[in-house]
This record gives sequence, C-alpha cells and structure tokens, in this order.
Amino acid sequence: MVHTEFVAYKDLIEKFKSYTINQYSGQLEINSSKNKWSLYYRFGRIIWATGGIHPFRRWRRKISQYCPQIKIDEINLEPGQLENELWDYQLLTIFYKRKKADRKQVEAVAKNVISEVLFDIAQQANFEDVSCTSNPKVILDISLTFMNTDFFIKRMEREWNAWSSSGLANFTPHLSPKLLQPKQIQKLVTPTVYKNFANFINGEYTLQDLALKLDFNILKISSDLLPFILRGFIKMSNLPDSPLNIKEVKNYIPSPSAEKLNTPLIACIDDSLQICQTLKNIITSNNMRFVQIQDAIQALPILIENKPDLIFLDLMMPVVNGYEVCAQIRRVNKLANIPVIILTGSDGLFDKFRAKVAGSTDFMNKPIVAEKLLAMVNKYLDRESPTLQQQAVSNKEHKPQFAM
Repeated sequence: MVHTEFVAYKDLIEKFKSYTINQYSGQLEINSSKNKWSLYYRFGRIIWATGGIHPFRRWRRKISQYCPQIKIDEINLEPGQLENELWDYQLLTIFYKRKKADRKQVEAVAKNVISEVLFDIAQQANFEDVSCTSNPKVILDISLTFMNTDFFIKRMEREWNAWSSSGLANFTPHLSPKLLQPKQIQKLVTPTVYKNFANFINGEYTLQDLALKLDFNILKISSDLLPFILRGFIKMSNLPDSPLNIKEVKNYIPSPSAEKLNTPLIACIDDSLQICQTLKNIITSNNMRFVQIQDAIQALPILIENKPDLIFLDLMMPVVNGYEVCAQIRRVNKLANIPVIILTGSDGLFDKFRAKVAGSTDFMNKPIVAEKLLAMVNKYLDRESPTLQQQAVSNKEHKPQFAM
C-alpha cells in the first residue's frame, strides 16, 4: 500500500530509523519542491539510492573513483535504456555479474552513492518539509552494499553539520565555481594556488567534480573558496547534468522499461541459477521478456510489480516451497489468473495432485527442453509467432498435459 506524508528534517531521520526497526523492504520516495529522490530498502537496510539534480555526474564520479578500470565514455547504451529510474543500479549490477568490477568496488560505489543522495536530502529537508511516499511493492533483488542504515544516518548528520557550520548551508555541492576577478585573486594567493584556480575554477566543474579531480576533501575545497565567493571574486552557477553516450549495442538485453510492452513477460521462480539461465536463454532468444526470481520469499512482491503473462515455478526450494508460493499467488487478485507451470524433477502422482490443489495450471518435468518449453508457452499465451507456432506443431504429441 502506497502511503505519503510530509516531514521536517528531524522527523525524516526518525522515519529512516523506523524503517530499519520494522525491517522495511521497498521504495521510499522523497520529494521536495525542486527534486525527487528514491531510497530502496531491503529488510531495513538502504541498499540503493537514486534521483537528485545530477544523477549522471554522480554516477560518473563514483565509477571513476572506485572502478577506474571501467572507461565510462566507452560505454554504449541503447536508446531508451536510461528511461528507467534504476538505470544506475542496473548498470552497476551488470558490471558485477560480468566481472568488470569486483564486490569491493561495487560496494564502495553503492555506499558512496547512497551517502551523497542522503546528504542532498538532508540539505533540502533543512529548508523545507519534504514528502515521503512508501511503496513496498518495489523491491530490488540484489544488495550492492551491506552497510546498516545507522551508518548512513550518522554519516549524513555528521557531513551536514560540518557543511552548515562552515557557512556553506546555502550552497549545494552541485554548484559550479567560476573566476570573475582573476587579478584580485592572483594578489591574494600563491602562484601554485592561482594556477589551480585558473585551470579548474572555470565554470566547467561542480564542487563535487573538483574534489575528485584535485583529490581534495569537498568540505575543505568549498570552505577555501567561500571567502572569494562572498567577496564576488568567484561566481557560483548551476551546470546541466552529463548524460552517458547513447548508441546501438549488439547483444544487450534491455531493461523492462525499454522493451516493447506487447511482448510476453515470462517469470521463473527457481533457486537454481542454472535453470533460470536456461529458461532465460530460451525465452529471450524468442523475443520475449524474462524475470528471474531465485529467492522464493521475494517472489510475490516481484510478481505483483511486474505482473508476468506466465510463471514457471519450481517445487523444491529452501525456506518456501513451490506449493506455498503457488497458493500465495492464487490469493492475489492481480495474479490469480496468470498460468502457473510447475517445474519438477519428479513425475509422482502425489506431487501433481498437491500442485493442482495449490492452484497450478500445468506441469513440466526437468531437465528443460527448449521445444517443450516453447510449446508450453505457446499453449497458454496463444502466441502468433511463426517460430513458436511451427515448433509447437512439430512437437504437438510431446506437449505436457496436466492429467491425473
């Protein structure tokens, strides 16, 4: 259930803490008059954060700092790939899965992205009440950082207190400094300092960018510039964001938001990575979308969020078995009529009976055979694809039937 309320800064901190105490999983969207941010919780921990004024610049900085082996300007993205609010999270998980970044690097990026977003929220919340909207249906399936929320809250408070007490409360770290009166500044600083001023205080970099380029603490560099700003020697202005390159890429699997909505979405709930990968290869190579769910506990909210056209469900899984998951699916109105195909390595009559009682639609034995899988999809989705139709006809006598 989506819930919205307006809160001040102190109340916002208490809300963050309450979400941890209550082991909340889902999205917390925070809106001000100027910006929108989203925090993503998993069992009370903040595992990702998005939004704000410069999401691309932020992502570029963190990747450059913690994953220097990744050449950001060589990244090619398909048109529409960045339409999803979670594009940054998805790219980072792709880097990790494809071993382009190790676990330590990915966690460093996630930790510092979250911290920067929280600082921005803290600054805005100190000047106006912000609205908070919780949505427990939006759950991320991979935790990129395992830091507890208390770490992030303490860091946010510490950094904001230091920033505001230095006289910088009215300046965001996303503003860009530019020299207005270089001659006056040259009289006041050493030749080395002035050289840095001339090279970098040129209106092309934000304070955040400068801190990374000069390998300097952002509070220190901002405090050093403040006297010149207050005297009018340096002008602070807004810069546009710096988006990533958009190009056509072969063999890229687009995110759900970038795909055509009229293509069927197939879900697989199975704790086996091998089974999920096998289904994914077959499904996506036949121009359909695919949702992989290896954690049965998280199956229901992910299914509600995505509402697939067909569900393949493994029977034997740890913690929650397939019978229980199937029964849960049938109790949700939005999912009640979606075909659920049970996957099992057993051909026992009792398994079929129990699965039918739980509300399953059909039964398919492992190992997965592409022709049988596609025939099953064709049977329940009534696909008009020539490839699927041809395969279904040629394998008609081999179609699995739900017969007792």
